[in-house]
Amino acid sequence: MASLQNSPSIHRTLLPNSLPQLGFQKKNAVLPVCRRSISVIVRAENSSMASTSLSQDKCGRRHMIAVGVVAPWVSLLNQTPASFAVESKKGFLSVTDKNDGYSFVYPFGWQEVIIEGQDKVFKDVIEPLESVSINLVKTSKQDIRDFGSPQEVAQILIKKFLAPPTQKTKIIAASEHDVDGKAYYTFEFTAQAPNYIRHAIGAVTVGNGMKLVCKMFYLVLGNALCRFYTLTTGANERRWGKMKDRLETVVDSFKIFSV
Repeated sequence: MASLQNSPSIHRTLLPNSLPQLGFQKKNAVLPVCRRSISVIVRAENSSMASTSLSQDKCGRRHMIAVGVVAPWVSLLNQTPASFAVESKKGFLSVTDKNDGYSFVYPFGWQEVIIEGQDKVFKDVIEPLESVSINLVKTSKQDIRDFGSPQEVAQILIKKFLAPPTQKTKIIAASEHDVDGKAYYTFEFTAQAPNYIRHAIGAVTVGNGMKLVCKMFYLVLGNALCRFYTLTTGANERRWGKMKDRLETVVDSFKIFSV
């Protein structure tokens, strides 16, 4: 992926809102405490009644303490921040890289494998063509649109980096969409080998540039300022109909965040 910097077409410089809390209201509260009994000790035989009253009074204090301890925890447990939504998607597991600033989900059952040149790879051990990988390279561009149209960027990535040169490739679709003010390109393609066809989809974006105060310093040194993210997932063409929705979920879940 590092050789992307030499591509004549791409290389211009590269290359809380929370739910209502559960708890006890001050108004019209009904607390599960024992009523304090009032008794007048007249005779010695009434001492048992006094003992009972004292016991009930202690019970009341214990309940009040319990309420004070439990109520805040009930409130905390009832909060469901939006950032947790990706983790609750049925049939998927999530991965978040806090160092490189990205997250996505992948189908339950896929295993992480180490592949040189890739930042992360997860794949199905039974169907090896079913996988997702993410790659990062540095760039001085600030926006994916600086590299050209979705079709142009997809063409270069597929031809030079996402499929072996011996395979015949075909772009099916390429488009742009916006997430939280950040531009992403998504694309779909096939790569034909002698004994199989891989049907794949991917997403690319640019982000996590240096702060402006450091920008001039890094430009002088010739260092890159941003990261060019590429996520790709796919499956054997014969299983595309079964896997399409799941793979689209993987691509749709891909997001970058500031680090």
